[in-house]
Amino acid sequence: MSVSPRRALVVIDVQNEYVTGKLLIEHPPVQTSLFNIGLAMDAARAASIPVIVVQHDAPKDAPLFAKGSAGWELHPLVAERRADHRVNKSMASAFTGTGLAQWLAEKAIDTLAVVGYMTHNCCAATIYHASHDGLNVEFLADAAGAPSYENAAGSASAEEIHRVFSTVFHSSFAAVTTTENWIAAVNGGRAIERDNIYLSNQRTKRATPGGLSARHAVHI
Repeated sequence: MSVSPRRALVVIDVQNEYVTGKLLIEHPPVQTSLFNIGLAMDAARAASIPVIVVQHDAPKDAPLFAKGSAGWELHPLVAERRADHRVNKSMASAFTGTGLAQWLAEKAIDTLAVVGYMTHNCCAATIYHASHDGLNVEFLADAAGAPSYENAAGSASAEEIHRVFSTVFHSSFAAVTTTENWIAAVNGGRAIERDNIYLSNQRTKRATPGGLSARHAVHI
């Protein structure tokens, strides 16, 4: 008999900077991700799943997330909902220098569901950190998002960034799902399975070399 996951929902950096400020979320559309973040928080509350709200702090003279500025403030959708635990951070990972790992351990949490911003930065750092610490991780891809980038290394659209990181997460680090499916899993007390690196690669080929099947694949 399978054991139901002991989940917590972490809501990462849902701050005005991403919605009305200087670093606008482009994909998925920010109003879509905000709506789904609200749904996830409400579903977690209804299921007695702890909700952790994370806020990024930057120095007062920083161009983004300057502490005390309008862009630094939590978006009302999150600010007006109850949190069981609050984390203020200065690095990308919600774990670094915050005591979050200890808080989760004290609550016997084994599965961390991640929503918020940005997919490739603070969500990614938190997902990798949680996975490396032995937690099962879930990423609600329609309750997160990214902007587009261009620099000396190249350029990438918001859709590309979000899609590629989501694909990589699901190959090893986190089970990527929709908010609707996550809520169904919560209500059903079931885990959401991630994929593995081997099969994620093999699906890009017309035939699996040597006739290997899924039963030979392991999580790498």
